[in-house]
Amino acid sequence: MHIVLPVIVLVFTYLALSASFDAANLLMGLAIAVGILAALRPRRYRVNWRQVPLSLLAVLRYTLRLLFNMFRSGLQMARIILDPKLPVKSGIVAIPTGCASEVSRALSAHAISLPPGELFIEMDRAGTMFIHTLDVETTLRQAGPSQEMQRELLRRIFE
Repeated sequence: MHIVLPVIVLVFTYLALSASFDAANLLMGLAIAVGILAALRPRRYRVNWRQVPLSLLAVLRYTLRLLFNMFRSGLQMARIILDPKLPVKSGIVAIPTGCASEVSRALSAHAISLPPGELFIEMDRAGTMFIHTLDVETTLRQAGPSQEMQRELLRRIFE
């Protein structure tokens, strides 16, 4: 019975994205929703409703932080590109995520790849990300505090 709500949400999402509400499309959406849930096999879990407002606030702060980092990195990239000397000090940097869950690690890797000038390469089993960056010194200086804040926000969201 815990599968009914996700099926309904997925079917309505499919119908909204396809913008067609005929019977054939409804059946196709139902088949896709059941297929997705059969592949993912979601487990039943209890929601701590007292934690939901704090989690939503953490999602908002996480999103704003990502936008700020993207804006700041864009300005840094513009400075590098417009400088006649082209001060590029590229290299690969190892940054520990410090996150326990795989979802948090994946989101940390995604957050690193969003701003221009940094590219996620690989993550080892311990959760250390390897990042290619155009400005190693700036990345090393900003990575610690930024990763600490992301780790705290992701903990609030997923725990």
